[in-house]
Amino acid sequence: MEQVLRPVGVVDEIVEPQVAGVSWAAVLAGAIASLALTLVLLSFGAGLGFSVVSPWAGSGVSATSFEIGTGLYFIVMAMISSAIGGYLAGRLRNRWIGVQSPEVHFRDTAHGFLAWALASVLGAILLASPATSLLGGAASGAAQVAGQQTSGPMTGYVDTLLRPDNPTADTANANGGQTRQELTRLLTADFRNGGEPSAADRGYLAKVVAARTGLAPADADKRVNEVIAQAKQDLDNARKAAEHVAIWLTLSLFIGAFSAALAATEGGGLRDGTWGNRALRR
Repeated sequence: MEQVLRPVGVVDEIVEPQVAGVSWAAVLAGAIASLALTLVLLSFGAGLGFSVVSPWAGSGVSATSFEIGTGLYFIVMAMISSAIGGYLAGRLRNRWIGVQSPEVHFRDTAHGFLAWALASVLGAILLASPATSLLGGAASGAAQVAGQQTSGPMTGYVDTLLRPDNPTADTANANGGQTRQELTRLLTADFRNGGEPSAADRGYLAKVVAARTGLAPADADKRVNEVIAQAKQDLDNARKAAEHVAIWLTLSLFIGAFSAALAATEGGGLRDGTWGNRALRR
């Protein structure tokens, strides 16, 4: 064969496509769509009760139902919103002329992942502010009426503490409402931040229970210990449920990233008209 002689030092020039490897407009569009859909699904989930967990009997959903239901909803929500965002990022990106198929496939996957990452970061920044405002407004409203309400999470435990053996004995206590408020505040302060009543508080509770119910000191002390143990168990169950939900949330983020990357490759294949060819090669 005849060889073409080239001057020494001359190297074949590799022509790169002029179009950028990342279509940021498409990534931003996919991220915004994913974020908006996430907000809609979050609102829908809140309406179904997936945003509220209560360890207290008869108040809200149970910790177990919250853990499983909310965890599964997180995964479904991540799959739907991330897949749509990734698909839009892949379908709306610029077409790369002269780029080999493996590189196109990688870029489409990267577009889906970038759309998911941007949506996650924007969601952490933007969605946290409305949620904080709503929670702050609720807390402010609760603080304003705290002095007027006697019901609360600890009311059930106080009722158990002050339940007399003879129901008619409670009618003789003229200041029963003030005593309940006092014990409610005491228990709420003691159980805050994972604590429990001190020995002095336990002794005081036993004295109040004995005076109000007519129980013997030993029986009153036993009732106090039983109620405190039950409250600790309920709070511990709520904390475990919150930890499990955090694991569910982490899993949903990984699934969301995978869904976005996969949907972007399909959207990019449809954009270039090569989606059927890719499927056949698989």
